[in-house]
Amino acid sequence: MAIAALLFNAFTWGVSWWPFRQLQALGVHPLWQTTLVFAAAVGVLVAVWPRAVVEVARTPSLWVLVLAAGTTNACFNWGVTIGDVVRVVLLFYLMPLWSALLAWLLLGERAGLAAGMRIALALSGAAVVLWPAQGAPELTLGLPEWLGLAGGFSFALNNVMLRREAGRSEHARALAMFLGGLVVAGALALWQGRSGAVPPPPEPAWGWVLGTAALAVWFIGSNLALQYGAARLDAHTTAVVMISEVLFASVSALALGAGRLTPQVAAGGALIVGAAVYESSDGCAVRLRVAALAGNLERNDAAELFPDPDVHPGRARRRSRADGPRLGSE
Repeated sequence: MAIAALLFNAFTWGVSWWPFRQLQALGVHPLWQTTLVFAAAVGVLVAVWPRAVVEVARTPSLWVLVLAAGTTNACFNWGVTIGDVVRVVLLFYLMPLWSALLAWLLLGERAGLAAGMRIALALSGAAVVLWPAQGAPELTLGLPEWLGLAGGFSFALNNVMLRREAGRSEHARALAMFLGGLVVAGALALWQGRSGAVPPPPEPAWGWVLGTAALAVWFIGSNLALQYGAARLDAHTTAVVMISEVLFASVSALALGAGRLTPQVAAGGALIVGAAVYESSDGCAVRLRVAALAGNLERNDAAELFPDPDVHPGRARRRSRADGPRLGSE
């Protein structure tokens, strides 16, 4: 059941490009979609844990988390909506590279042999994916690819900041990440809207309003599933299962014509995914992304939502503290 819950979360983020594209076809830009979905999530979180607002407002270091989480979601959602889903998701998964560099810069952690091997695998995979096709003059880096890279970098920063701010309450960290999705995506939408690059949302209509509401509910459910699964499995198993997001994204994109899997992309993707698997097996933090109700619940809160007498309380606490909050996204 726990693995099924994690697979549901990975499936949600792996195929999230499809509802974003459907809503874009109705006139709602992915940045506005992200803004509206996270606005609903922030409203729920503030209503449930109002004290978290004060802690976030009084803690400047959490503002970095706001920026990192918001950039992650804005870039990922925008990238998979307008670009080749397979390429964007693979470039997003260059997180082992960024995680090692940011941990060295912000946490003072030395990059040992294992980290060096992960960096080499990730860089090699990116080079293969982006290498010019025969006859092309330069690396194929368009806006979607840059968004995938920026999303992966900001998500690595998100995870490093979660480790750095581990002493803060989990509710405050969760609110900071939710708030990021609202503030960053909204600010980008307004900024790009001044030049006409991002059109404003259309007049309210049942199609896109109900679609956005359904997307918010779906993301909330997927992240509750993440909390359920992550509380019952060790960090390594959770991380490996979550990498299935790449599979869900690739298969769905190929089936629906939203991506291409050439031998070159497949080879590069294998190297990138290998680096991510290596990272998880080396005891690194579980890949978590904010979506609608992201962020670890306090142990007592989790027990109320997901009572399971078979889970040893002490073991559940250790796993929760080690994993840190997600997504979702994905």
